Amino acid sequence: MGGRTATRLLPAALLLAVAAGCAGPSTAYKRDLHQQLAAGRYEEAAARIDALEHEYGERNQVLFWLDKAAVLHDAGKYAESDALLDRAELRLDALYTQSISKAAATFLWNDGADDYRGEPFERALLHVLRALNYVYLHQQDDALVEARKVSAFLTGLNDKLAGKQVYRDDAFAQYLSALLYEEAGRQDDARISRDRALKAYEWYATDYRTPAPSFAAEPLAPGQGELVLLHYNGIAPRKTSQSVQVAWNDAVAVVGADEEGRTNQQVNNALRAGIMADAITVAFPAYVQDPYQVRGSRARAGRLAVETQLVEDISAIARKALADRIAAIRVRAIARATIKFVLAKVAEKQVEERAGKGFGMLAGVLARSVAAGSEVADTRAWTTAPAEIRMARLPLPAGHHQLVVEYLSQAGAPLKVETLEVDVVEGKRSWVHVRSAF
Repeated sequence: MGGRTATRLLPAALLLAVAAGCAGPSTAYKRDLHQQLAAGRYEEAAARIDALEHEYGERNQVLFWLDKAAVLHDAGKYAESDALLDRAELRLDALYTQSISKAAATFLWNDGADDYRGEPFERALLHVLRALNYVYLHQQDDALVEARKVSAFLTGLNDKLAGKQVYRDDAFAQYLSALLYEEAGRQDDARISRDRALKAYEWYATDYRTPAPSFAAEPLAPGQGELVLLHYNGIAPRKTSQSVQVAWNDAVAVVGADEEGRTNQQVNNALRAGIMADAITVAFPAYVQDPYQVRGSRARAGRLAVETQLVEDISAIARKALADRIAAIRVRAIARATIKFVLAKVAEKQVEERAGKGFGMLAGVLARSVAAGSEVADTRAWTTAPAEIRMARLPLPAGHHQLVVEYLSQAGAPLKVETLEVDVVEGKRSWVHVRSAF
């Protein structure tokens, strides 16, 4: 890289550093949103998301749609929720099929420089919410389409990651698909999805401490139907940035191990010289689970009382998914920060040779500031998703019922009671969901 080129790059790099700071909504915004969800003010939360759409930015449109769609789902606006989930799905499909041309920029700038492509478990949850939106809208055929789509997505994921101890299937999505297929009379599809759910719950028990729920259900008596209660509990963990100092020699070793030829000879020479550095500072993402009081729930209808079972621990899945790839994230971050530091020193030296020591020092300060300012962790995540999903299945006489939902503390004491009006149809399965975020 010539001195003139390095000098020209500095102003552009400064502008990019400012742009890099737009990594999605702020922590304060997320906390405010969580408070609205805890209070059950879903329409206010949706309005808040709309008002701050600009904070998401173009790279994070998928996150904007996901955040608002989940809130609208909780508000009972299922058609509006599905329209946003459809947009998110189409965008994710486009990002998946297109060439990842921004990969180099992501490596040289930061992991947030690319469009948000979502986590695999978020993609599965997208289809789960779409299927449930259609269930509540009594559009069973469309719900089955989502069941097929999530099954196809998870099959592809499982084939790609077979044998690896990572998130490779989604037990609850498969369980839900089995129930939808069963309701539609497609017993073979229901059996396949149920078998896959059971298999996934086997490693869920180890990786996420989520034991398999009871799949057994007594045959409905004449005049009975089944009510399925879904309880979305807590708020999904949020990502934060953690800064760590890495010894210079360790950082050089990471860059030296790069086999993709991203560093030129001049950078390698500077690395070997160890230019004025004892250590570099890098940033890694980490999940933080905000506490929530509700640890379980119980549904009562007449004399029947059933406690919900944990069917999906989204918080545990998210944290384990990050842990599974944190080593690769750290290596990439260390290599990137080291190269940026060296490029800054190279630019400083070349400007000094061309324009004098004072200009060289100024160029060095600017270049190092840009390098440090652009090295931020990617803290993007689906903000409005629940921390966990719980389920209860209640066989009830056909007709109208008052369903009492008790939100329970860790000790099993009721923290809050909510009453819902529900209708049960003979020989059919009815669905209802509740949300707690406090």
